[in-house]
Amino acid sequence: MEVPNQFKGLNNTEVEKSRIKHGDNSIEGHKKSSGLALLLNILKEPMLLLLFAISAIYLLIGEYGEALFMLAAIVAVSAISFYQDSRSKKALEALEKLNEPLSSVIRNGKVVQIPTNEIVIGDLCLTEEGKYLNADGRIVYSTDFSVNESSVTGESLSVYKGIGDKVYGGTITVSGIAVFEVEEIGIGTKIGKIGSSLLAIEKEDSPLQQQIRKFVKTMAVVGLVIFLLVCAVHYYNNRNLLESLLNGLTLAMSILPEEIPVAFTTFMALGSWKLMKEGIIVKQSSVVETLGSTTVICTDKTGTITENIMQLKYLYEYASDKTYETFGDTVTSELISYAMWSSEPVPFDPMEKTLHEVYSSMSKKDLRGKFSLIYEYPLEGKPPMMTHIYKNVEDSRRIIAAKGAPEAILRVSTLSEEEKEKVRKWIRDFGSEGYRVLGVAKSHFEGEEFPEKQQSLPFVFLGLVVFYDPPKKGIQDVFKQIYDAGIKVKVITGDNADTAKSISMQAGILDADRAIDGKDLMTYSGSELLGKVKENVLFSRMYPEAKLKIVKALKEEGEVVAMVGDGVNDAPALKASDIGVAMGNKGTEIAKSAASIVLTNDDLNKLIIGIASGRRIYSNIKKAVQYIISIHIPIILTVSIPLFLGWIFPQIFTPVHVIFLELVMGPTCSIVYENEPIEKNAMLQGPRKMTDTFLNGRELSISIIQGLVITCGLLFMYQYTVQNGGSEEKTRAMVFSTLIFSNVLLSLTNRSFYYSVIESFRNKNMLLLAVNSLTLIILFMILFIPAMSNFFKVDSLAINEIGFSVITASLSVLWFEGYKWIKRTKANNAKVFKGKGKIIDRG
Repeated sequence: MEVPNQFKGLNNTEVEKSRIKHGDNSIEGHKKSSGLALLLNILKEPMLLLLFAISAIYLLIGEYGEALFMLAAIVAVSAISFYQDSRSKKALEALEKLNEPLSSVIRNGKVVQIPTNEIVIGDLCLTEEGKYLNADGRIVYSTDFSVNESSVTGESLSVYKGIGDKVYGGTITVSGIAVFEVEEIGIGTKIGKIGSSLLAIEKEDSPLQQQIRKFVKTMAVVGLVIFLLVCAVHYYNNRNLLESLLNGLTLAMSILPEEIPVAFTTFMALGSWKLMKEGIIVKQSSVVETLGSTTVICTDKTGTITENIMQLKYLYEYASDKTYETFGDTVTSELISYAMWSSEPVPFDPMEKTLHEVYSSMSKKDLRGKFSLIYEYPLEGKPPMMTHIYKNVEDSRRIIAAKGAPEAILRVSTLSEEEKEKVRKWIRDFGSEGYRVLGVAKSHFEGEEFPEKQQSLPFVFLGLVVFYDPPKKGIQDVFKQIYDAGIKVKVITGDNADTAKSISMQAGILDADRAIDGKDLMTYSGSELLGKVKENVLFSRMYPEAKLKIVKALKEEGEVVAMVGDGVNDAPALKASDIGVAMGNKGTEIAKSAASIVLTNDDLNKLIIGIASGRRIYSNIKKAVQYIISIHIPIILTVSIPLFLGWIFPQIFTPVHVIFLELVMGPTCSIVYENEPIEKNAMLQGPRKMTDTFLNGRELSISIIQGLVITCGLLFMYQYTVQNGGSEEKTRAMVFSTLIFSNVLLSLTNRSFYYSVIESFRNKNMLLLAVNSLTLIILFMILFIPAMSNFFKVDSLAINEIGFSVITASLSVLWFEGYKWIKRTKANNAKVFKGKGKIIDRG
């Protein structure tokens, strides 16, 4: 980009002074946590505090090997947590840098590229065609410069600007070049004030996060009570305070389900990372879970449902009352010419580009080089219209051309009411076919003082230009998947109802004839508004305020709303929705900032992928939680029952055994289950309610029963070994081995609570195989390597003893396969079909 030499811009000292005085060019600051802060947060985790306490006790009683093992466990757990947290932090920071736009500024007499947040007041910013303006300022130099200010004003057509005119951040340069001096940055800009108002709408933790936090706190309280009880019982029996504390801490460690919040964090972070690889940028990882609960998708039409390529389909010439599909006829040349003249000289809008192209192809003599724009009425009015006035540089002839919404052009024309009604019939007919219609008119004015309002000019109605923006290929399949998943669709558009209805029906939107206009919607409130929003599918001629009103009404009805938008005026609705979805290509920066998800290629199908991912993650985290509950119950009871009942070996498990189990269970629930593929029926079910608990009574009962049956197997193995003369080490080895085998089998059978374990093997999960294989390898090392056997205080087992442990574990766990078989049989026999003949499985 070339600019005059007189512009030197700020020097480094002036930049620093301005930054100190006025701050950075950012709307919302993000506090970045340091590595030390991450580590300190990790070290505050209850499980690590317990491990520290146990290590200290082992040191006090002289058990240095156990103390060293506990310290090694602390290091391992901390390292894994720190790695996961720091990786998430680095990924988010890299994503921020990736999304941050660059700006061209003049500093020290040179044009340099800098991150947008480094712009300061007083900078000279350069912009050219296709570039975003990233601050407010005043033009000091321009050449044929025009901007599209729809992101700020809502008007879609471009506006010419000259020296001294104000420009705004968030707008886009349509033509020419300009240098502007920055006057406002960050929240001081026009777009920033809209953005800062969004900050008042706070995002709360998702219900699942709240439920998990409540569950963990409850278990922590239970653990504290049992810890005190165990300490008291043990101290009453042997009067040894340190051993009593050690036994109590062992049980407390077995009760505390610290894997659950770790699993939730891991699921959300890895889910976000996987979606980013799909072209779906998730700005808040917890939103992934909310995605799976989406009940309503509010989408615009142009560019989301349609291709956003405006094909000129028909011309209707009023003088002959005829419609033309080919545009070479001389009778249509005036209509095309005036439609082109009313467009921007350097077109940005797809419709205007098409008009220029058609004019070029059919005109024998291109007059664009002979006429210059001398006056412009911008797009305004409800419905809107715009007017351009050109002057011939040679003979001073004028061209006054207008186009806009047909209703607006008819209103200012000289036609009689009867003649207007004839045209309105054509408009309705075109609209019913899904076409976008513009009215075109010409005028004549001799004076130099043009009227203040374009509507004051005398206009001759010329006709209609009719465009077709076809639905995207495959969009019908996208909406079919949405409906199959039990999700409702609302279409919110600025188009008229006829056009929007036709396109919506072509795209596969159900009940698109249930429509309401924006101005009518705004007249309703309270229960009437809720009723209108609930019953209508198509919302036409919508204003920004109406969009927000729809989102709020849907949320008030208990819906989980995904709002798709791309403009600044969409930002409040995006922020207020449960899931704001911005378009990566055509979306404004403020829309992306307000949204929680950005679709990089503007493909609505990506949203379906996100919803499927959300459902997969929610299902898998539920499996992980149920697994944790089921496996913790036998650990808790096997530690406590021998003590409370005074059995011969009251301390069958020590902290060493429990921490080994914790190290096995941690990756199993947080990594293995996260890697589970989506079950084949997941997108054929209705969305779950956000108010539902993550485990209902039936699901919790199943997990408790699973845990109690495994406990019975372990206690049976305990008593069987003791009754057959087994030592404490032999008994511990048999019980410990049975618990490990049960854990492996439980992780397999709980992959699905509906499909069989054999069918689940079709869903490949190499991490499951790896973790379970490693667990078994370590178990056999503990049993057969003397040093490890001595450390874990177990005896080696014979082949028949291992076989007996496997059989006991199998009976304790695989009974659940019978339960699932009964469940599937009932579902198949019931033949409950919904929708398009699909069995709705809630399993």
